[in-house]
Amino acid sequence: MTRKKVGIGVVGCGMISRIYLDNLSSYADTAIVACADLDPAKASAAADSVPSAVACSVGEILRREDVQIVLNLTVPKAHFEVARAAIEAKKSVYCEKPLTLSYSEGRELLREAKANGVLVGCAPDTFLGASAQLARQLLDSGSIGRAIGAQAFMLCHGHESWHSNPDFYYQRGGGPMYDMGPYYLTALVNLLGSVKSVSGATRKSFEERRATSGQHAGRAIPVEVPTHVAGFLDFESGALGTITTSFDVWKGSVPQIEIFGSEQSLSVPDPNGFGGEVKTGKGGDAWEGHPLIHQYSANSRGVGVLDMALALQQGREPRASGALALHVLEIMEAIHRSAEQGARVQLETRCERPEPLPASGL
Repeated sequence: MTRKKVGIGVVGCGMISRIYLDNLSSYADTAIVACADLDPAKASAAADSVPSAVACSVGEILRREDVQIVLNLTVPKAHFEVARAAIEAKKSVYCEKPLTLSYSEGRELLREAKANGVLVGCAPDTFLGASAQLARQLLDSGSIGRAIGAQAFMLCHGHESWHSNPDFYYQRGGGPMYDMGPYYLTALVNLLGSVKSVSGATRKSFEERRATSGQHAGRAIPVEVPTHVAGFLDFESGALGTITTSFDVWKGSVPQIEIFGSEQSLSVPDPNGFGGEVKTGKGGDAWEGHPLIHQYSANSRGVGVLDMALALQQGREPRASGALALHVLEIMEAIHRSAEQGARVQLETRCERPEPLPASGL
């Protein structure tokens, strides 16, 4: 008996949409049925690449009965408007990160979704990848003992060297914490649970940046947001963590994520990917690598949408849930607010750690 696929309407057909289209059209439980973009040519090109899809307007996607999930791949400043419209149309919605530009908007989205009986999910879904799931298994098994602390680093010199239109990275909703922080903070919450309070410090190191690629090469980009952000995280579990995200660093020699346990340490690879080596170690011994045993070690962006499709069918919350995304959004906003106020900020939200994936995948 053929399983009924969950229909997905894609809003926003920019660079990131390609991997979503490829993966979601290959899964047995999902089908891309419609694509929309402010640029009709982009929507047509996206739809032409997927046999089951048609190009149409956002309004048409929201009216289509065969669309159960709206995949919101617009720029951050449009996340709230598009997601709210989907919810009002009684569609579940999965957003690219961050969930919205502000915690208050994110909270409103989740309230409206509950009232309308639909689900909200949000990227990143990299924590469902093979390396992150192995790290979670090692931690949950007690392999490193009791988790004491953590550190995370995302250091680069900005995205203007490769992105064809990088302005939004330096506008409200951009900056290194809002752009890249979701990968690192989601990974940390998946491993260690909720954060109860934060403190932070920020700076804007350069008043403008200069695009170096594509048709905008050479153009000056005004910087409106902090580009070097450091945060201190106090987890409910008792673990203490630090996170540094920066668009101002030319080169660094730091780990991406490390968890410090009472018995040994755990090294977790780049949370912006699905694979990579997971290692443990103690004392003067060399790090010990652990073979990946879970699915999704290649670029599997969209597996969070697949899990959401299955959640709709099974009557449960998705793992890459709105509650998880809202908690991460509040952490990021609170780090910036702490920097402005010069004081620690207590968080309102809490969320359960997502259920681990079986090694065999979804």
